[in-house]
Amino acid sequence: MTVAAVLAAYALIAAMLLPRLLVRAAWSERAPRLAICMWLAAGLSAVGSAVLAGLSAAIPGDAVGHGLARLFEACRMLLGDGSGVQVASATFRLAVLASGLITARAVYCVARVLLTARRERARHASMLAILGRRDGELDAVVLEYGEPVVYCLPGRQNKAVITTAALHALPPEHVAAVLAHERAHLRGRHHLVIALTEGLAGAFPWLPLFAVARREVARLVELRADDVAAGQHPRVHLAAALVGLATGRVPAFALGAAGENALVRVRRMLQPAAPLDRRERAVAVAATALFLAGPAVLAFAPGVAALVAHHCHALLPI
Repeated sequence: MTVAAVLAAYALIAAMLLPRLLVRAAWSERAPRLAICMWLAAGLSAVGSAVLAGLSAAIPGDAVGHGLARLFEACRMLLGDGSGVQVASATFRLAVLASGLITARAVYCVARVLLTARRERARHASMLAILGRRDGELDAVVLEYGEPVVYCLPGRQNKAVITTAALHALPPEHVAAVLAHERAHLRGRHHLVIALTEGLAGAFPWLPLFAVARREVARLVELRADDVAAGQHPRVHLAAALVGLATGRVPAFALGAAGENALVRVRRMLQPAAPLDRRERAVAVAATALFLAGPAVLAFAPGVAALVAHHCHALLPI
């Protein structure tokens, strides 16, 4: 029960306090891909800890050390067949129910976001097939529209879209830079990352970690796409394109070059910060790994210790 209590406490503390710490990480704009990984790891760590807390409370860790048969026997006793006590049975059922509900809610909400976005993108793709035209030179779909907009439609459609107003407003080199930004979204499958954070925020709306993660990850994927595009085109071209598209509004289910952070991104393009050094990157990678592996290590440590102790005891001469 001690391990379960620690895991539950960590899940609650992580969900409430981690966003304050991660938001203050000034290095995130210098390494947006790593920052995205850290936010995702923090969210999965909190959910995983809550689930593992219930399982740790239900199944004694030392049961693993005496073999799978003893584990099944412990579960049978906890379920209450007359040989166990009712308190243990109630604890087992409550813990398993809590873990199951947390898992089911997270999976359901993420799946709902994915399916809803997929249906909306499919409808939009059908509209583009009628109203848009494929431009092989641009490798994008050109849509007759009076507002300058550039965005991508991820998923099975996997296409970049640019309006005729954007083509008229931007010179060719700026168009190439902003389309590279959209293709970076497509190659990076950023829509899946955003769907995960949106799903978790919808599943646990009362926990700050997931609400802040949704906002920060949406910002960071744009920075990541900017960096990829800046590696292929001059930064000044992308910055100028962002200014030209600042007033454009993209569909909610798509990823667009412009947005509410466009002016901040323009300054970032024109005044790039130094990348992380080896020490800073190593610390960030270690923290991300700790988020992911820490709860599992803590949950399974008693079972592994019992397993090692059992086999060592069996190997010792009598």
